[in-house]
Amino acid sequence: MLDRIAGMEVFAKVAAIGSLSGAARALNMSPTMATKHMAALEDRLGVKLLHRTTRKITLNEAGRRYLESVERILLELSEADATAAAERMEVGGTLRVNVPVSFGVREIVPLLAELADLHPALSVDLGLSDRTVDLVEEGWDVAIRIGRIEDQSLIARRIARCRMLLAASPAYLAKRSPPASVSELGSHNCLGYTLSSSVGPDRWRFGFDGSIIVPVTGNLHANNGDALVAAALAGQGMIYQPTFLVGDEIRAGRLVSITLDEPLMELPGVFAIYASNRRPPAKVRAFIDFLAGKFAPAPRWDRNLPISAE
Repeated sequence: MLDRIAGMEVFAKVAAIGSLSGAARALNMSPTMATKHMAALEDRLGVKLLHRTTRKITLNEAGRRYLESVERILLELSEADATAAAERMEVGGTLRVNVPVSFGVREIVPLLAELADLHPALSVDLGLSDRTVDLVEEGWDVAIRIGRIEDQSLIARRIARCRMLLAASPAYLAKRSPPASVSELGSHNCLGYTLSSSVGPDRWRFGFDGSIIVPVTGNLHANNGDALVAAALAGQGMIYQPTFLVGDEIRAGRLVSITLDEPLMELPGVFAIYASNRRPPAKVRAFIDFLAGKFAPAPRWDRNLPISAE
């Protein structure tokens, strides 16, 4: 009988990477063994968890729901291991962390005071950057990244989900009727994020897996999500951004969430990544466990927001 936990690890890695072969490489097992683990898991549950095509693998609704439980279980196991290791290794020294600008300012920096209280011997060197940094060459201990992690030489741990919402200000919607379908987006001013292939200046992706591509146009493109939020608040156009950027504005009524005829995309998640060439030191494990605990099971930025129906 195949190991149950190993099956969950394979499933979680497939969800993060999007392929069985990539998951196998990341877990240092053969593709055949990874396939056997997935088959055994689905047989045991009596339900399919994945959509498989010749090009990619995505989660179906059952898979997305099961992933949340699996991640909690694996997180608890990881925390148990980290607790045991903490008895032998002190969390201290300087931790060099690189995070995206908007997410870092909004969600990471407010937590650093509590982290400092938990680990008085630890200091943080924080780098805010939306570019893809080279952890080894630039000397970063850990980085936070949003979306699919392509570099399989890195260890990636999913610490939070990342949903997208379509939104505009009441002022903009008073001038333009809100779209009811993705086909109507072509008549709206869609403000694009230039660092994303999913919600960029010329196309936005819909469907939970981003498989529905919709052409869009707009008179503002920016490489920073907060700049697009500010423009949307001023009534310039519509934005399609993660809930950590627009959640507070929607809850306060400054932006209005818009529902279309297709589901809004969900990005693979928020990941903590570090180099795989060595066992992470206690300071890295403590930092990642701390964030995972803060963001699980549901991150603050997702609370009391609309959920797109499949």
